[in-house]
Amino acid sequence: MPTGITDTMPHWDELWVNAHLATLTVAAEPYGAILDGALATTGDRITWVGRRADLPGPPEQLARRVTSLDSAWITPGLIDCHTHLVFGGHRAAEFQRRLQGESYEAIARKGGGILSTVEATRAATEDQLTAAATSRLAALHTEGITTVEIKSGYGLDLETELKILRAARRVADAFPGTVRTTFLGAHAVPRDYAGRADAYVDLICHQMLPRIVEAGLADAVDAFCERIAFTPQQTVRVFEAARTAGLPVKLHADQLSDSDGAALAARFSALSADHLEHTNAAGIEAMAKAGTIAVLLPGAWYFTHATVVPPVDQCRASGVPMALATDCNPGSSPATSLLLMLNLACTLFRLTPEEALSGITRHAARALGFGDRGTLAVGQRADLAFWAISEPADLSYWMGANPCIGVVCGGRSALTRRPATLGGSGRARQ
Repeated sequence: MPTGITDTMPHWDELWVNAHLATLTVAAEPYGAILDGALATTGDRITWVGRRADLPGPPEQLARRVTSLDSAWITPGLIDCHTHLVFGGHRAAEFQRRLQGESYEAIARKGGGILSTVEATRAATEDQLTAAATSRLAALHTEGITTVEIKSGYGLDLETELKILRAARRVADAFPGTVRTTFLGAHAVPRDYAGRADAYVDLICHQMLPRIVEAGLADAVDAFCERIAFTPQQTVRVFEAARTAGLPVKLHADQLSDSDGAALAARFSALSADHLEHTNAAGIEAMAKAGTIAVLLPGAWYFTHATVVPPVDQCRASGVPMALATDCNPGSSPATSLLLMLNLACTLFRLTPEEALSGITRHAARALGFGDRGTLAVGQRADLAFWAISEPADLSYWMGANPCIGVVCGGRSALTRRPATLGGSGRARQ
């Protein structure tokens, strides 16, 4: 029996036809769209993308399984590149205080904010943290998310930071997609180090980070460079320790004030600089030269009543790619909907729907250091999302709806559901 593929044997594992493709590749068509397209996968890779009319033969002779999508759209699997999914407790009382006029920064300075979540997280068991984070990730997954980043940062001591990162890895074990874990020990100065921030940075660099690296629990290192957190000089020390450990860095930069965080991130060739509301023009230029991605977090901007919009126009002019993320956390963005972030980014920051979708696919992939996902192209990882929509802009337009009808992670179908009714036929406008 010959082992090679013959003309009568399938070439591919899966073939989807009668679909419209938003490839998100750089192409003349908006969204890199291919109407009446087809897409094939073999193993965990995409092996064919194009017009259905260009298939090299009858579909049933090309793949072991052929599925007609009845004019649904296929996009790359969505990527949430900035979350804090593992935490204990909640901060609903602080939400009410902000409604009464207190600022996020004022609450933090009074001992609330991150430090209140640290207490709840230290008190929670690893099983409790894992179960809660698994539920949050499940909500994201139903919206087509196939890759997510989870940060630590609500422990601020070695044992709790290890507990958070272990919980994140356990969440990853139960998730059909990909989880990246990031060590964010430099999230805030813990109460027992009040007035001794430099000593706490010593702890991060010389004890916490080496143990976390030894345990293999972190894929990157993050820090919060801000007047209520860590100075640029302290952040440099954390980043130098990360560099010595061989880990890439990311930065919560210029969220509440201009600390030259974007330029600092670029100096260390950071994967991303996130928030950026107060970033100056020189910082954006430095990011452009370094290839650092701007991660915009409209959920946090909206929820904290921020007023300064991130420098979207400067990013466009300088060619800095803009990713989007939920920033899911209990204090400033208790959000488990990445689709909602598309609408917020368009309405609050004036991104175009195409920019927004690129921000949760190809640009978000780069913000996590991935080059093998975020677009529909041959050789890319077969992470896919299927949508009952008329056109890709519907994903930014509808608020609170979830038109995702299927998700594929690494070539394996992970989720299928009935679509929400959005109005219209669900067929592409031509």
